[in-house]
Amino acid sequence: MKNDKLIVGLDEVGRGPLVGDVVAAAVILDPKNPIDGLADSKKLSEKKRNALALEIREKALAWGIGRCSPEEIDELNILQASLLAMQRAYEALSSDIKIDLALVDGNRCPSLPCAAEAVIKGDSKIPEISAASIIAKVARDAEMYALHEQLPDYGFAQHKGYPTKAHLAALAEHGPTKYHRRSYGPVKALL
Repeated sequence: MKNDKLIVGLDEVGRGPLVGDVVAAAVILDPKNPIDGLADSKKLSEKKRNALALEIREKALAWGIGRCSPEEIDELNILQASLLAMQRAYEALSSDIKIDLALVDGNRCPSLPCAAEAVIKGDSKIPEISAASIIAKVARDAEMYALHEQLPDYGFAQHKGYPTKAHLAALAEHGPTKYHRRSYGPVKALL
């Protein structure tokens, strides 16, 4: 542990999509059990992300996931919802672990019961944040695959809810679902 300090990494995925939850993860890595290949989840192939997510879940001292629903995003705004999802991910960690420092991807920190530091591009610099980014991305992608099974006309398995041409065309043709974020421009325009 860096100077015997217990560090948790926090990151979120899904700020840009028009549909689904914003998902955050908190990860405490085990310094005695290192994981090779940690990087920003967006820079890894899906196959590599999935393999690393399994390894992180097995080797980390603790990990937790938090989320905010489309309704919460619409009510709070995406920044506040992202911070709340990170708080929930932190709270999902085992309560008997004494954390010294939270390192958070980005330029804002959620309100946490320990010292916290925002790290811009932390998901490509800090292993704990990279691990959180991977756990969050794999969890959110799985939710998008499940939603695709329910609503195949929207193509969620391909675009994961991001406002691609295909998604915007499906939205125009079929209208917003109950999973769409109503405060987002392209969705709002169709309501």
